[in-house]
Amino acid sequence: MPQQATKPISYFLIFSIIGLFAALIGFGKTFFVPMAKGNLDIPASIHIHGAFAFGWVVLFVAQAFFIHSRNFRLHKKLGFLGLAFATGILVTLVPAGLFAVNRNLAKGVGDGAYSEIVGVITSGLLFFSLVIAGFVNRKKGSFHKRYLLLATIVVLWPAWFRFRHYFPSVPRPDIWFALVLADSLIIIAWIYEKIRFGRIHPVLLYGGILIIVEQTCEVLLFDTPTWRVVAKWVYNLTQ
Repeated sequence: MPQQATKPISYFLIFSIIGLFAALIGFGKTFFVPMAKGNLDIPASIHIHGAFAFGWVVLFVAQAFFIHSRNFRLHKKLGFLGLAFATGILVTLVPAGLFAVNRNLAKGVGDGAYSEIVGVITSGLLFFSLVIAGFVNRKKGSFHKRYLLLATIVVLWPAWFRFRHYFPSVPRPDIWFALVLADSLIIIAWIYEKIRFGRIHPVLLYGGILIIVEQTCEVLLFDTPTWRVVAKWVYNLTQ
């Protein structure tokens, strides 16, 4: 009896595993290790937000593995859990953003402390929009998985940015870690699809461009006078 050919590992599964390690390493010094030592002094809302975000990353790995192993039934059942995690991430973003602002104000950062909340909100909305697009297109597999891959790339940028704690001598970590390193997965996916399929799927191409442009604008505009005005308005609105 002929053996069934082994299914090659998709880059979605590879990227999901990379994302899991990025989350573990990125938040290692600032979250996982201090929490294990009992030295993490943060409100419960941040723990809840972190649980939703890390749950999303773990679920993305599991879902990619279920597709690889052809366990489509379980993949479909867990899809609604992903929607619940995404909603939890979005809802808990506001207290997470407020905590970051208030913490920096307490440290004497000044008006620059408000700036962080804008990126938190815009990234959260971008992430959730991609998740909803993936959910709506769940019967179109090629669209569905790429929307969710892009959503995962967005939710991982804080983890990549925290790599600066391991490499403090690197200048402009907001560029090299939160932009170049974080979005390198998009570029790699473009190159892979062009070589493998002869074209880049439109969801990956245009969605990737949207993410890169949005995050580049954040880096360029962050903490400018106009940005601070918007940030203060958002902060006061969410009080």
